[in-house]
Amino acid sequence: MKVTPIAPRRPARPEDDEVVEQIVKAISSVRYGHVQIVIQDSRVVQIDKTEKVRLA
Repeated sequence: MKVTPIAPRRPARPEDDEVVEQIVKAISSVRYGHVQIVIQDSRVVQIDKTEKVRLA
């Protein structure tokens, strides 16, 4: 699946790369579950990760 980035509405800041890296890391580490991103004033302020364990 290819994701097309959306053009930012403001100039990128150096910490934006770190935020993106943390989001990708959270998504990559979840096999079953979800990642929730909390945004306030157009900034990511929190990343929640919930992982579920599936029993066969």
